[in-house]
Amino acid sequence: MTDTVKNIATIKTLLQDSIDTKQRLLADDAMLTHIADIAQCCVDALRGDNKLLLAGNGGSASDAQHIAAELVGRFELERDGLPAMALTTNASQLTALSNDYGYDAVFSRQLQAFAKKGDVFFGLSTSGNSTNVVAAAEVAKTRGLVVIGMTGQSGGKLAALCDICLKVPADNTARIQEAHIMVGHILCALIERALVGE
Repeated sequence: MTDTVKNIATIKTLLQDSIDTKQRLLADDAMLTHIADIAQCCVDALRGDNKLLLAGNGGSASDAQHIAAELVGRFELERDGLPAMALTTNASQLTALSNDYGYDAVFSRQLQAFAKKGDVFFGLSTSGNSTNVVAAAEVAKTRGLVVIGMTGQSGGKLAALCDICLKVPADNTARIQEAHIMVGHILCALIERALVGE
């Protein structure tokens, strides 16, 4: 068997794994309700002059930034920018907070500075056990934020702190993150349509 044939077989397996994860989401009415409820929480917050704050590590940091960028810019509809901020983007803040307080505090300290009651905090963690995301969720709860978790199927420690925890039915990090960004795009579409009126 040539390398190309082997690679095509691997590609097909990985694509099918991703499709299967999404099919499990599609077949789960409770999960679909969670997605709709999360979108409504965001719409309510934005209509109430509040903001969305997102945090995660590694690939989840990229997902947090991606979702925030779609909302500040635009997703599919022309509209005013929406107040969404990834807590993963300011290198000076991240390094100062890590140096002075430890990496576990990089997100919670920012919430202390920027969050207000009625804001929505998104904690993205495939395991649900990222210490800095869990710490941020704890601060968010004490400050009256709506706490949304995006995790893998176990939910980890984060799940217990969430108003809504979207537990992707997978254990593989890549499959979970692929589902997270898909759900992020769905949320952006629902939020835009609710606010623009289409």
